[in-house]
Amino acid sequence: YLGIGMVYPFLTIMNKHVNKPLKSASTTNRDNRIELGNEKQCELFGEHMRGFQTSGPEEERHIKRWLAGNCFGDYYTRMGLTGAQREMITFCFLSALGTEPQLKSHIGGNFHVGNDAHYLINVISNCMPYIGYPRTLNAIRCIHEMEK
Repeated sequence: YLGIGMVYPFLTIMNKHVNKPLKSASTTNRDNRIELGNEKQCELFGEHMRGFQTSGPEEERHIKRWLAGNCFGDYYTRMGLTGAQREMITFCFLSALGTEPQLKSHIGGNFHVGNDAHYLINVISNCMPYIGYPRTLNAIRCIHEMEK
């Protein structure tokens, strides 16, 4: 989701401490990952996401297919975490990156799965030592903007 350049140091450390191979948590396959990923997008963000992977200019659709199939199909449908947990984690990632348009979308997703503004402010308060005051304050502003 974040790109290998962002997560490689974390993967290197985790691979030293996790017994492998891990049991598969996948619930999709090559044939249904985009469809099930788009279903997950609709579940989290609303019906306006239906067919997202085929919308917009043709030269951008491959990225939307990757997002539906990989991010939401391969990852968001996996067993092990609830939708509320996944959205909270995504909120933390996007806050750390400072990507406000995506952050606002996932704040909406958090609200949709039951993570309210008070909860998200508590979460981002715990992230502050790692992401700094500017990104923490930006995340709080985005939370309040999405509450309206």
